[in-house]
Amino acid sequence: MQGGQMVVIKYSTPIPFFNSFPITNKASSEKRSPTMESIEHRTVEVNGIKMHVAEKGQGPVVLFLHGFLELWYSWRHQIQYISSQGYRAVAPDLRGYGDTEAPPSVTSYTCFHLVGDLVALIDSLGVDQVYLVAHDWGAIIGWYFCLLRPDRIKAYVCLSVPFLRRNPKVKTVDGMRAMYGDDYYICRFQEPGEMEAQMAEAGIAYVLKNDLTSRKTGPPIFPKGEYGTGFNPDMSDTLPSWLTEDDLAYYVSKFEKTGFTGGLNYYRNFNINWELLAPWDGVQIKVPVKFITGELDMVYTSLGMMDYVHGGGFKQDVPNLEEVIVQKGVAHFNNQETAEEISDHIYDFIRKF
Repeated sequence: MQGGQMVVIKYSTPIPFFNSFPITNKASSEKRSPTMESIEHRTVEVNGIKMHVAEKGQGPVVLFLHGFLELWYSWRHQIQYISSQGYRAVAPDLRGYGDTEAPPSVTSYTCFHLVGDLVALIDSLGVDQVYLVAHDWGAIIGWYFCLLRPDRIKAYVCLSVPFLRRNPKVKTVDGMRAMYGDDYYICRFQEPGEMEAQMAEAGIAYVLKNDLTSRKTGPPIFPKGEYGTGFNPDMSDTLPSWLTEDDLAYYVSKFEKTGFTGGLNYYRNFNINWELLAPWDGVQIKVPVKFITGELDMVYTSLGMMDYVHGGGFKQDVPNLEEVIVQKGVAHFNNQETAEEISDHIYDFIRKF
């Protein structure tokens, strides 16, 4: 019991996901194409850019936000399930990703830009509020959104990244550098152009496969001067059961067109965001929240996150945190690795509101 309210913490063993839309060979790849199962695609004007949106269904809007080196496609399973339950599932390619525009300036990726995109997107949908579901960098944007415009969010299902409490004395990247050194991946991402060149040398397909298949716990440390083994020093030649060759090929096809600069620019604004959010220092998140992470998630197992999540700090900052789920044996990309379980968790939470 914390702050007069109960936080339910569960450790769950994931149910094997029997994909409702399986791909067994290349011949069946049409079933997993970007237009699979009547998902609709369109472009909307938001906050000065053109944003690609995938959507399906009718009813209250559930807005899905993807993470670093991902796309709307990361939510392909949840879009199908949530839309079948009487909701309108909406999943954009975020600013700088996929078929959404990527402004060239690093400073076009601040928290104000990212939240502004979402407010404009929600306005374009003709609704006042949405259920928010987000993973990785999408989750960070989700917390910015809850902080800046809580009036637009009914409830928030957050995957992987808990609320990042602002330290008023130390800038975000500076604090990470002090903890893990210059080779910590976020520190390595800071210099414009440098990591892009190293990723290009490693190859787009290698980088994406290396990132998506990582099960390494703890802080990602990159060798100096190169992408090297990146997130996954033990990368296998074979893909995990939840990621097909066709899935990987879709990601590769989009990043071959865009490169990685858009996604890296999010990290390059951490210290700028620290400055911009000074007026909100100490403000609690009042939106109802359910948090889900894998016990092998590199975020959960670094930066003191376990102590924060389970020691009372998270609940103090997010008083309406209702439930924390830790999935046994699951790594960072839990929305894809345990797609059915995550879909069930989302539906069980949002239907209460």
